[in-house]
Formats: sequence, C-alpha cells, structure tokens
Amino acid sequence: MTVPTKTLLSEMTTFSSRRSFHSCQVIIERYDREKFLPPLDKTKFLVPHELTMTQFVTIIRNRMSLLPTQAFYLLIDGSGLASMSLTMAQVYREHQDDDGFLYITYASQEMFGHSKPL
Repeated sequence: MTVPTKTLLSEMTTFSSRRSFHSCQVIIERYDREKFLPPLDKTKFLVPHELTMTQFVTIIRNRMSLLPTQAFYLLIDGSGLASMSLTMAQVYREHQDDDGFLYITYASQEMFGHSKPL
C-alpha cells in the first residue's frame, strides 16, 4: 500500500525539514520601533539562490501591500544594506548566522533618523 503524496508532505512540519539545497533560509522581521509598515503574515522564507535582492524586495513589498509611494529598507544582520544586484546566494554566503538562517530586518526610512537610547 502506498501513502498518498499529500499525506507525506503534511508530515513534514518543521521549517528545516522542508529546506532545499537550492534555497536560502531567511527570517525577516519588522524593526522593533517601526510605526508605519505593517507586519508580515509570515517570517520564515525559503528563497531560491538565484533570486536577486531586487526580486526579493518586490515579493516582500507585495506581501505587505505597500503603496508605490511607501519606501522600506532591508537591513542584513540588523545593520547594513545589501546591494540590490546581489543574488540571495551571495548575501546568504556572506551573512548567514551560525544556525543556518539569514536574518533580515525591514524598516521604513524614518528609522534612520532615530537614535538609540543609551
């Protein structure tokens, strides 16, 4: 007796068990003091290696349903901006955490004018 594929796929419940060798594991979080951008409906993504940062920004922008006039930035490791021409594989290789995830924070432009309290 063979088990239907749908049943086998439903048994893979953890994020890491679904990862592919041709994709990057990305966790994208909202900047903690963000006031203008909506939260995403999910934070974990499996992103194809060949996807550029520009394409990834477009996907995130669509998931947040932003207006064309609304700007946001993706901060890699909570500090730097990645070049939009880089592939996700390049960013992943350079900035992946020890746990195997690439951590990205999204924020609106207003966050650059705020200083952190001491």
